[in-house]
Amino acid sequence: MSPSDDPILGATPSTQVPRYAGKGTFARIADIHEVGDYEIAVLGVPFDGGTSYRPGARFGPMGVRQAARTLRPGYHVELGVAPLDEVQIVDAGDVAVTPYDITEACAQIESHVREIIGDRQRKVVSIGGDHTIALPNLRALHAIHGPVALVHFDAHLDTWDTYFGAPITHGTIFRRAFEEGLLVEDHSIHIGIRGPIYDRMDLTEDTQMGFRIIRAGDLDVMGIETAVDIVRSRVADLPVYLSVDIDVLDPAFAPGTGTPEAGGLTSRELLRMLRQLTGINIVGADVVEVAPAYDHAEITCVAAATVVFDLLSLIVANR
Repeated sequence: MSPSDDPILGATPSTQVPRYAGKGTFARIADIHEVGDYEIAVLGVPFDGGTSYRPGARFGPMGVRQAARTLRPGYHVELGVAPLDEVQIVDAGDVAVTPYDITEACAQIESHVREIIGDRQRKVVSIGGDHTIALPNLRALHAIHGPVALVHFDAHLDTWDTYFGAPITHGTIFRRAFEEGLLVEDHSIHIGIRGPIYDRMDLTEDTQMGFRIIRAGDLDVMGIETAVDIVRSRVADLPVYLSVDIDVLDPAFAPGTGTPEAGGLTSRELLRMLRQLTGINIVGADVVEVAPAYDHAEITCVAAATVVFDLLSLIVANR
């Protein structure tokens, strides 16, 4: 039987082909062209034209896919699901995106995501790329779901106004999303924020835009379970966009990123939080800011690949 003959097949079996060989899709799952239809797509978005410090996240999709060869995607122990057996998940390849024009790049990404979602309201988990890609993703989702709640794991707020006069960069997208009415006001939350900011007014304006903040240090006091309860209360039963900037992790766990900040979450803390977010209505997600050129021994890429698999499993568990 060929992969296209069965709606839930298409992955390369690791018992027949070693994980370091075979197809180059995420975790060697089915390519989008191998199946007739699908429910969830993994989409590479190799764009880093909105980066303000170290470039290189354009190579993130390639690096995360390579690291995903180490995954065993058959069964997620903590979530109790076999995502590839329960729904058809595909790798949709990469968006053909210009590296030279942020506005045009956002239009290309939005158009591509809309096409993948289609009229069946499929789910898309994007691999960036820098955090700029979240804005066109949100625009595409808004056309289907209307305003969404944002669950944002990051070291930085990403609600600044401009960088060097540019209104759309990886640090301004959630201000633009708020201004465009893409977010449900007072139902979004940042988790893992830390480090210095430009001015105290940054926090004031973030609050005025309806965000709540759980700083990285807050987790030391309240614990993961309390933080999860806050997130659940915040998003309620709204459609949710879940965005993971890999720099939410401490540089010890994710050195390969564009704007590292000391004092971040451990990989275990992030995964523990994600795995407890069962029951929320995730309509889209991303994992961004993986810059393999600054990575060592695929530490960051392995963490990001695991987060992507957890998001896929979480979406399946929450069906």
